[in-house]
Amino acid sequence: MYRKIGAEFLNEDNTKFTVWAPSQENVEVIIKGKEKSEKLQKDKHGYWEGTISNTPPGTLYKFKLNNKNEFPDPASRSQPEGVHSWSQVVDQNAFKWEEKSWKGISIKDMVIYELHVGTFTSEGTFKAVTEKLDHLLELGINTIEILPISQFPENRNWGYDGVYPYAAQHSYGGVEGLKKMINTCHQKGIAVILDAVYNHMGPEGNYLSQYGPYFTEKYKTPWGAALNYDDKHSDEVRNFFIQNVLMWLEEFRFDGLRLDAIHEIIDRGARHLLKEMSQKVDGLQEKTVRGNMCSLQKVILMTLK
Repeated sequence: MYRKIGAEFLNEDNTKFTVWAPSQENVEVIIKGKEKSEKLQKDKHGYWEGTISNTPPGTLYKFKLNNKNEFPDPASRSQPEGVHSWSQVVDQNAFKWEEKSWKGISIKDMVIYELHVGTFTSEGTFKAVTEKLDHLLELGINTIEILPISQFPENRNWGYDGVYPYAAQHSYGGVEGLKKMINTCHQKGIAVILDAVYNHMGPEGNYLSQYGPYFTEKYKTPWGAALNYDDKHSDEVRNFFIQNVLMWLEEFRFDGLRLDAIHEIIDRGARHLLKEMSQKVDGLQEKTVRGNMCSLQKVILMTLK
């Protein structure tokens, strides 16, 4: 079962909130600055959802579980105040893309430069990267692979300790900054690949276990318990990460993903998570009118380290 999660801004200041919390008896949305919380409704798969008015882009919110603890949204699109604080509603359709002539670059022709946004420039931002693109072009680079940018603690990090897979690092420039960078890259003829981490989550600010069985003790990784890709409730966990893959490719227009340490993505099920991801991306390619996204499976093999 595939479904979108997180806060999806609809129109006229209405936002649909969806979160998977199968063992919770009550889930509410807390809006910063409002006294009254809003209750969500639970379905048979353990998803809680509801559409709330007067929640325009920029609205700060948390989820309250069982009338007790409040946590950020595990599928938050923005964490402007850090990994322990409020999540923020984002309008993913607000950005105006200007790279309509972009057709992509075939894998065999890619000349890839691995780039860490936080250290590539003294500013350490997506905007600052765009100011150095001409230099990369002079070197013969036509593709940049940016190291993980999912929200992590503090302002600088290698990126592999991210805890909000859906949120572009705020100190780098957040959603708007990332889209502007990709847009500019495409205008200059540069493809952009994202280094994504689906084998573990960082420790600080990781609240997934508060919501549901995202981890399993069946397997161990170098970082502790493995993500639950084949145990009970694994369908919903797989959906969480598959939707993340599709978000990066469809909404941010990345040209491909490089997946970190795929040997630690442990899945003994009938259809491995990587196979399912690849099939979903192939389906996305078929329906897109842009036709510039690489096959995820090929990108994985090409960038495996």
